[in-house]
Amino acid sequence: MKIMDYSSMLSYKRSVAQIDRKYLETVSEILENVRKEGDKAVLDYTKKFDRVESADFKLTLSEEEKQEAREVVNRDYQQILVYFLSAAENIRQYHSRQKQESWFYQKDGCFTGQLTVPIQKAGVYIPGGMAFYPSTLLMNVIPAKIAGVPEIYVITPPRENGKINPLLIVLCEKLGVTQVFKAGGAQAIAAFTFGTETIPKVNKITGPGNTYVATAKRLIMGQVGIDAIAGSSEVVLFADDSANPEWAAVDLCAQSEHTSDNTSILISTSRKFIDDTLKEVEKLLPALPRKDIIQKSLEENAFAVCVDNFEQGFELINRIAPEHVEVILDLDTQEILANIHNAGAVFIGNWTPVAVSDYYAGPNHVIPTNGTAAFSSPLGVYDFVKHTSFLSVSENYIRGNGNEIAAMAEFEGLSAHALSVKKRMKGAKQ
Repeated sequence: MKIMDYSSMLSYKRSVAQIDRKYLETVSEILENVRKEGDKAVLDYTKKFDRVESADFKLTLSEEEKQEAREVVNRDYQQILVYFLSAAENIRQYHSRQKQESWFYQKDGCFTGQLTVPIQKAGVYIPGGMAFYPSTLLMNVIPAKIAGVPEIYVITPPRENGKINPLLIVLCEKLGVTQVFKAGGAQAIAAFTFGTETIPKVNKITGPGNTYVATAKRLIMGQVGIDAIAGSSEVVLFADDSANPEWAAVDLCAQSEHTSDNTSILISTSRKFIDDTLKEVEKLLPALPRKDIIQKSLEENAFAVCVDNFEQGFELINRIAPEHVEVILDLDTQEILANIHNAGAVFIGNWTPVAVSDYYAGPNHVIPTNGTAAFSSPLGVYDFVKHTSFLSVSENYIRGNGNEIAAMAEFEGLSAHALSVKKRMKGAKQ
């Protein structure tokens, strides 16, 4: 972890990841082939990239697969299923407060407002193969359900035997997912974008993925909605002497274990706390299973900075606009929240590691990265609705306001706009 001073950190900026050119050609070809050939292309790429060799492999789940998944979960994953369903209820309660309603407004012959309606089809990408993150499934599907999306589809890469994680299948049933498909990578994003004989075209695609998935999402953006282009994980931990150095060290390691390009920044008003925390990191590392990833991440993308006061620390946070911010300061919670303007998610106090929110407490763990928290938000119910304005005005409204409207249109050189109002004014006077 590099030791930086306050003035140097003021200029720190993590740039938004650009399209990696070495993936661009491959992903563009995949998108075009799926657009033209549908299921055939998706199946060909699934066999090629996921090494599925089963002769009778299908993109959809059979009833036998669903029943087998129920039996496996009932036998081997019963307790963890209970935990994830408990988390699902917390996530549901949190996100239900985000639900928006249509509104209406009437005054002087003008009836207007805004309709808030769910998108009709959502596609959720869940990384698969040997890895599976049930928490990601919950964080993507539950907000869509609360928003009222009538059709929610999940797609995930199969294993070499053509099967997918049984817990995913059961959780999808419990969450009310419309259908689950077995495909991954750019071809899965393409299938949701264009539609195939088996996989429907959706209105919005959410969910994380590898570089191929991220590149595909960049290229199809505008043809279908997406959640965001996710970067690697990042955390800023701002603490004073009231914090526990060992716990702070664990939290820094936790956010550094995803990939080796994660960013961790420790800010403190106490140089002693920084030194104590770094010593604790050295103690912890040897026992951590992902120590090599963590160490590389901390060596290449981690910083520690001692600030003179709380104001400097908050200024750095707001300039960086990080994904996660942990704040462990001898300050009132409301004062802390009032000073943070740019952050994806904020975690306050010694007892609140990021993991509590990642899995269980309720807030969404799909959070803006790479400084985009300065203008964007965590995934939520609002991502699965759209707004439509409407307007209905009376004859009296046209009579009373038509001259002003027509004059404004003429000033902008749009005579037909003006005429559309004048014609009605003339009709209103008869």
